[in-house]
Amino acid sequence: QVQLVESGGGLVQPGGSLRLSCEASGSIFSIYAMAWYRQAPGKQRDLVAAISRYGVTSVVDSVKGRFIISRDNAKNTVYLQMNSLKPEDTAVYYCNTAVASTWRDWGQGTQVTVSS
Repeated sequence: QVQLVESGGGLVQPGGSLRLSCEASGSIFSIYAMAWYRQAPGKQRDLVAAISRYGVTSVVDSVKGRFIISRDNAKNTVYLQMNSLKPEDTAVYYCNTAVASTWRDWGQGTQVTVSS
């Protein structure tokens, strides 16, 4: 059974940085594009960034120039480097495959709070 374990969240001041990690057990990691999603209170879960199995990346406009997604296939881990954080980035961050039809069970996510 595939497990997705997110970590690295926390409380940070506006303008600060955090690096999130997601370790995926099982065989999905080397096969699929992976992605980070976030869900703010009272809102739906939205895609933030995605990376193909070959390392081609994309991010949504709201985080372009601030967030960087990367992956280490040897460690079955995908990362999200978040810089210049804003209060509107506050959310629970999750990782999963990048295509909805291939989603696995969601992990617990990691809370990111941007506040002074």
